[in-house]
Amino acid sequence: MVEKKDDKLTREESGEKGGEATAKSHDKDFYEKIGKKGGEATTKSHDKDFYQENGEKGGQKGGEATAKSRDKNS
Repeated sequence: MVEKKDDKLTREESGEKGGEATAKSHDKDFYEKIGKKGGEATTKSHDKDFYQENGEKGGQKGGEATAKSRDKNS
């Protein structure tokens, strides 16, 4: 981590520090539970179109990554 004169962390550094502390103090079950809770909340607040649009975007991004990967290996 970068030392600063005023000892203040950026938002990114603060988030990273908090994430590292959380990872040290919680196990796999914790992350499974919060993932499930977040998924259930998303399901309640979004409709079928939301998932279709995101699924299409995910497929596009995956295809782009595959194409780039193949280009590098050629």
